[in-house]
Amino acid sequence: MTVKKMETVETGSAEETFALGRRIGEQASAGEVYTLVGDLGVGKTVFTQGVAKGLGIEDTVNSPTFTILQVYGEGRLPFYHFDVYRIGDVEEMDEIGYEEYFYGDGVCMIEWADLIEDILPERYCRITISKDLDKGTDFRKISMEERRRV
Repeated sequence: MTVKKMETVETGSAEETFALGRRIGEQASAGEVYTLVGDLGVGKTVFTQGVAKGLGIEDTVNSPTFTILQVYGEGRLPFYHFDVYRIGDVEEMDEIGYEEYFYGDGVCMIEWADLIEDILPERYCRITISKDLDKGTDFRKISMEERRRV
């Protein structure tokens, strides 16, 4: 696996985290896969809502915790929002036909992607969100890196 650090951004509010996600969505291209890693309550859903807005999606975007996948088709590109927190086995991803989405014509956002690392595409962008309570309850450090299997 090769890793190329793309960018690290610090945000001081949910609005700034949303705005960063929106910027990513505005720049996203068909076929891109983003993975989100971070503890509960760190802002993964807020970031994802920003990405959706950047793609032109007006629907309310919530974490699809109980359905694994939520599909939004009304933006400039289809948006496939996965939350794999509750999957028990990677084979459950086969049942929902993950390859159609990972290798499709839309943009994938996968929360808790470290749980399905073995089936991630050869190339994806890993986004890690973390808190630092010493810097305030709304502070977030968001690191983005390109990953490629070699």
